[in-house]
Amino acid sequence: MAHSTAEPGITKGSRVTNVPCTPNIASVMARRVKAPKLPPGLAPPTHSDMFKGLQTGKPKAKRWDHILSHESTIRQAARLKSAAKYLGNPGLISLGGGLPSSEYFPIERLDIKVPRVGLFSEQQTLEDGIIASAGKHDIAQGKSAYDLHVALNYGQGIGSPQVLRFVTEHTEIVHNPPYQDWRCAMTIGSTSSLDMAFRMFTQPGDYMLTEEYAFSTACETGHAMGVRPIGVKMDEQGLLPESMDEILSCWDVKARNAKKPVVLYTVPSGQNPTGATQGLQRRRSIYRVAQKHDVFILEDEPYYFLQMQPYTGANTPAIPPPASHEAFLKSLVPSLLSMDVDGRVMRLDSFSKVIAPGARLGWITASEQIIERYTRHSDYSTQNPSGISQMVIYKLLEESWGHAGYLDWLINLRLEYTKRRGLILDACEKYLPGDVASWNPPMAGMFHWIQVKWEKHPEAATKPMLDIEDQIFHTAIESGVLVIRGSWFRTEGDAGSQMFFRTTFASATSEHISEAIKRFGNALRGVFKLDGKSSVLTTTDNKLEGSAFDGEERVPLA
Repeated sequence: MAHSTAEPGITKGSRVTNVPCTPNIASVMARRVKAPKLPPGLAPPTHSDMFKGLQTGKPKAKRWDHILSHESTIRQAARLKSAAKYLGNPGLISLGGGLPSSEYFPIERLDIKVPRVGLFSEQQTLEDGIIASAGKHDIAQGKSAYDLHVALNYGQGIGSPQVLRFVTEHTEIVHNPPYQDWRCAMTIGSTSSLDMAFRMFTQPGDYMLTEEYAFSTACETGHAMGVRPIGVKMDEQGLLPESMDEILSCWDVKARNAKKPVVLYTVPSGQNPTGATQGLQRRRSIYRVAQKHDVFILEDEPYYFLQMQPYTGANTPAIPPPASHEAFLKSLVPSLLSMDVDGRVMRLDSFSKVIAPGARLGWITASEQIIERYTRHSDYSTQNPSGISQMVIYKLLEESWGHAGYLDWLINLRLEYTKRRGLILDACEKYLPGDVASWNPPMAGMFHWIQVKWEKHPEAATKPMLDIEDQIFHTAIESGVLVIRGSWFRTEGDAGSQMFFRTTFASATSEHISEAIKRFGNALRGVFKLDGKSSVLTTTDNKLEGSAFDGEERVPLA
């Protein structure tokens, strides 16, 4: 089962919160049998309500007119795209839209080789993969519900109905938002959708709440629009709701020369850069604070399905994988979307970390009002997600794997990332000097956040912290490993009082991960003038401290 019912203690007022049971794969597929066919023709208007189950007993989302930007409120529907609704009329001859004839598309067929369900390795795919084919006229020939005649032409900003149906059903199976009028819209990835979200909800001069160490691209995206990030304190579970509440409760409009922030941007699972994951109670508390101060939440979750098996320490037996799809979904920390009774969450999902970043394809989930405003932005900018990318994802997820096979793939990723995390943690215990380095095992994502006790540097009394960080960074590079300076992720651009380095275990080989950490350990020993016999603590004892978390081959761990 997934996590969908209204969470206890969340403010609901007089709103109905008697949410039906979460749909499962069987019920979704049974519903499909009785559903109308997908909207036909080129660029057909579509929306998630065509593919959702009954939402009986759920409240409707709040309206967000009071926080939408001027730019967002004045955007009108694209007139030319609105005419596409007539293209499906029987017998209609179109001399209206500027859609080129597929006769002149020089791509007649696409073949992609994808894994069979349960045989997911590169070698297994090479030897026994499925060839999924897409032709130009498969729909007319009765071979498929999606073809290149449609995919390679212009489409709607919300995406093709073929792919939108799958992600809508997937969202319902995993999250089942507890309000009626939720919808999904396809995107060209979370970076683009975040850019549009900032345009929708902020004005130049506004402040935006986010973690005190944050994904730098998100902050830089807002900065170009005149949006200033303000860092909320963190611990090992990420953003602290008490700090968020204090910032908002004590907000001084005159001193800040800005209104109180109305937007929170957060990465709840495997946060970049810290690797922190908000637990269930933490997410509930953050949501309550958002309700208290009427804050809209941008829930960016590229690493949600990279939640790993519990870490039990080096040389210990592995915990058995989830025994079923139900067990897998139950093991995931419930999303903010799954407890959103107000429609105050825009969830950003992406295929970048679970399929391929080059696909540039993802989706958002939010209330009908917010999705409608979002598509007004996308219609005039990105136009529509790549047809080739949507076709590849459709052939993989819809025609080759189905919902069950996709969950099997996500379970496979969970186990693979669990192994990789174990490799880097084992290497840290073996090679990093415990006198100056400490860490917490990440629960999700692909980043490992290492604290360095810079106060133990022999010149700490006279040398600024950032100079010591710079010395460690360049010594590590000279030693043959790239790790990323934590100060680069400081939300407000200050140095802070603690020192961190971000590493990743996502792509390097097992041998390179171990060797890279060894080189980083040697760099630390050299900078701190340790004798090489510094104690190495176990991960259990080696906890982060303080307010934030109380010519040879180069090996990147960035």
